[in-house]
Amino acid sequence: MSSSFPSLFQRPLVVGLTLIAISLALYDPVGHHPFVNYDDESYVVDNAHVKDGLTWQSIKWAFTAFDEGNWHPVTWLSHMLDCQLFHLNPAGHHYMNAVLHAMNAALLFWVLYSATGFLWRSWMVAALFALHPINVESVAWVAERKNLLSLFFLLLALGTYGWYANKPRVSRYSVVAVLFALGLMAKPQVITFPFILLLWDYWPLRRIRTQSAADEGIDEPQFKTRSWSWLLLEKLPLFAMCVPSAILTLRAQAAEGAVTSFKRYSLSFRLANAVVAYAKYIGKALRPSHLSLMYPYQPAALTKLQIALSVLLLLCITLAVVTARKRYLIVGWLWFLGTLVPMIGLVQVGVQSMADRYAYLPFIGLFIAVCWGVAEFAERHGASYKALAAASAIMLLALAFASHQQIGYWSDNLTLWSHAAAVTTDNYVAEDGIGNSLLARGDLEQAMPHFRTAAAIRPTDTISNTNLAFYKLQHNDLAGALAQYKTVTENAVDSRLRAGAFLNMGLIEDKLGNTAAARNDFQTAVNLRPRNIRAWIGLGSTAQRLGDSDAAIQAYTHAIAVQPTDVTYLLLAGALQQNGQSDKAAAAVKTATQLSDNIQQTREFIKTLVNP
Repeated sequence: MSSSFPSLFQRPLVVGLTLIAISLALYDPVGHHPFVNYDDESYVVDNAHVKDGLTWQSIKWAFTAFDEGNWHPVTWLSHMLDCQLFHLNPAGHHYMNAVLHAMNAALLFWVLYSATGFLWRSWMVAALFALHPINVESVAWVAERKNLLSLFFLLLALGTYGWYANKPRVSRYSVVAVLFALGLMAKPQVITFPFILLLWDYWPLRRIRTQSAADEGIDEPQFKTRSWSWLLLEKLPLFAMCVPSAILTLRAQAAEGAVTSFKRYSLSFRLANAVVAYAKYIGKALRPSHLSLMYPYQPAALTKLQIALSVLLLLCITLAVVTARKRYLIVGWLWFLGTLVPMIGLVQVGVQSMADRYAYLPFIGLFIAVCWGVAEFAERHGASYKALAAASAIMLLALAFASHQQIGYWSDNLTLWSHAAAVTTDNYVAEDGIGNSLLARGDLEQAMPHFRTAAAIRPTDTISNTNLAFYKLQHNDLAGALAQYKTVTENAVDSRLRAGAFLNMGLIEDKLGNTAAARNDFQTAVNLRPRNIRAWIGLGSTAQRLGDSDAAIQAYTHAIAVQPTDVTYLLLAGALQQNGQSDKAAAAVKTATQLSDNIQQTREFIKTLVNP
């Protein structure tokens, strides 16, 4: 290789910096992209805690919140830092993702090179990671900061583990454990890290030897060898760290209603989907096309032939890897299989059957197996380094071109979701995304057909039903809107969405003259979201018209606690007067007058609330 490349490019630092440069150059366009209308709102744009930046209150919230079905305080802190620095300018948030991805590519190179001593094989693995189109989703999507951060800390921990293995000490082990903990607090997908370390012990560290060095044609190992049982015991503290992380994750997902029950998707179906998903991931590694932000579950699409062929593919690859008796092949294949387990859907979270972002960590194993395998094959058959370098360069350029094209689909929400709908079938999530994108542009009539399509594909879909209900409400189809909101309340797991649906049902029932039913809907809404001031007002006004002034007073008092305004105080005054508490009513009117810019206008508005 020294005769093929200038000496400057034999220096690891220079080679590592080129990875950062090409990665940043590739992802530079994301700085001009907006926030995505899927998760970015709840993670950043509409998240009051995150938008406040790094305050003591927001930091406390980050470590106690189960929002978005995860306990990941490090991720929340990262988003808060972005808001502190860039506010809600999406460019800064996107560039931060791009920088983290570039750093991950450089870290991957450093970890592999320091463990193996192979400069260009390590660089090629990292270059594939940096440029592969399947990783675009993790970088171009602000809400996937957790993916980037968790891998960042995992790679740091993996590199530090080599430092520990060289001179095992409690202090060095503690550094590995702390970095692992930070990774878990960024995204619990790195829960497989102790498993990765056992693979790393097998290769490239070779801390355990299952056959003689002479048989494998290698020198004596750099590290002191140990038995499998000893190495497993060594990892027990790290395995123990996984337990609270798993418990917190399951609690967070259950709290958000994100975990799908086995009644909906049986274990046999999940296993079948997992096998097919593994095969599809391999296909996307080799031919990264038709990439989509969402691949919804489609039980009817899974055929026996598809399942059988997927099982056959996995068995054949496994047999080939075992037969080859190459440690890097075994480690690469098991890395891919093992690190995908938490995301493969055996515990189903969300509505996706697979996701591009889930490949961010697992594909490293495939890249290792391929790069080491191709390099050894080329050496064995006397291929020239120039030819190998040229072929590698062509492959990387092709991947970079494909990634550039994929990044372009993220340039705006309508383009992103239109592409997702085009490359998948019966994708109701994409149809919802198109509809919401058109709504944001003010194209209500163009948006509705997409919501109708989504509802036709999945009648229980809450997003399309919510928007269709709103459209019917706008067109005075009260009965139709009520039916669609009812569908939302029966199927939504998000408390905000359910509360909003119950609130609107209450408003409709009130218009239809069903005051008692409206009161029940408003009560359910405030039970779900106690700070919903409109629901408290609705609950108070319906109670007042039903002659329950005590309940009305209580409801209006809650509304004032949420937001003390001239409206809430005047409403309270009316309920107090109805209850015979004239002095308190007069005091409430006085407060309302002090708060109001136009008390007479407020009085007219109150009449429409109490007597719709």
